[in-house]
Amino acid sequence: MDKVYVKRYSAAFKQSIVREYEAGASLTELMKRYGIGSSETIRKWIDKYSLEGLRHEVVVMQRADQQRREKELEARVEALEAAVAQLTLDKLMLESIVEVASKEYGLDFKKNFGRRSSKKPAKKPARKNRK
Repeated sequence: MDKVYVKRYSAAFKQSIVREYEAGASLTELMKRYGIGSSETIRKWIDKYSLEGLRHEVVVMQRADQQRREKELEARVEALEAAVAQLTLDKLMLESIVEVASKEYGLDFKKNFGRRSSKKPAKKPARKNRK
């Protein structure tokens, strides 16, 4: 009958492995260096002893008012993006209307639009002070 060896690791050893992992060592590297049989073993130690957890996990701590404010800002950004999209469509529509009208009437509305005539407006008579 073959003897089965079960490896037991101390808490200090497990914590040192976790610290090395947090410092940047890979799971494979740690397994080879210390003769640990499975990466799952090290992952369990990381879950138990690590302050940061897995390096790839992101935990965001927010107060309720911060979370509410963030959601309000996200909704505002979404509304502003929709408004910009609508304004872009409106601008394109108006530009196409001006282009069609220019072709239809033979005038260049873009150049003539907003120009004042060369005639100067008559000056208004000065007011007389009434007493």
